[in-house]
Amino acid sequence: MRKRWLKIPAAWVTPLGVIGAVIAVVWVGIAFTARLWVPFDPLGQDLPRLQAPGIDTLMGTDALGRDIFSRLMTGASVTIPLALMLVLMSLVVGTLIGAIAGYFGKWVDELLMRLTDLVMAFPTVILAMVVAAALGPSLFNAVIAAFVVSWPQYARMTRSIVLGLRTQNYVMAGRLMGFSPFKTLRVDVAPNVVGPILVLASLDVGTAILLLSGLSFLGLGAQPPTPEWGSMISAAIQNFDSWWIGLFPGLAILTVVMAFNFVGDSLRDIFDPTSQVSRAGARS
Repeated sequence: MRKRWLKIPAAWVTPLGVIGAVIAVVWVGIAFTARLWVPFDPLGQDLPRLQAPGIDTLMGTDALGRDIFSRLMTGASVTIPLALMLVLMSLVVGTLIGAIAGYFGKWVDELLMRLTDLVMAFPTVILAMVVAAALGPSLFNAVIAAFVVSWPQYARMTRSIVLGLRTQNYVMAGRLMGFSPFKTLRVDVAPNVVGPILVLASLDVGTAILLLSGLSFLGLGAQPPTPEWGSMISAAIQNFDSWWIGLFPGLAILTVVMAFNFVGDSLRDIFDPTSQVSRAGARS
């Protein structure tokens, strides 16, 4: 049966989903406005070194006399938009590859899925590190490396959905009516793919942030003095006694990742209500 856009009953909107959405919206808002209102230049080095959090500097300063709060807020404008862009790139490319493989089948499916399997055969983080190291340390190359390891999950999910749909009566009827493959995918297949892909994408934002921050932490992503959360945590290793240098970027990563995970869980309950029932039964 062909799915239409779903009307969301209030009972499916979970408290954690609402909390996650609010936190995510706040952080995204910070990411796109932080440079307009941060109290200090995130690259400036004119404050006392290693100053503990206080009235003048809410989150203290680092070893170079830079304000942690200003760098943290500005870092959101680096980390979050790049993570969102990474997820969007992976979603578009992976969904397109999966849809083509599932719809046309035969040698097209075999070729595209073997490519997907080849990428997925390697541990995600290890492969991303290898690609980033081969390309050279930079934020742009870190995004490319993360993209290389991120799109296959979208391709596999989309392919599995399309394989189950292409033999449905309404899809076959569209073919008999002369629908082009593009029109069939857009009209008959896309509404069934949107829900699961949105759930995966919302959960993948947190993964993207962790992956990009991890590459920057290892020196393969953002380079000093760029205020990126992973590189800020890396800088804290050299001043371990100054706990505030690494604590606040770590908390920022934690809150954003948890927020998008809560949103993803809520979306899963909306698009697949049986998952909510299954989890409730498991807890009882």
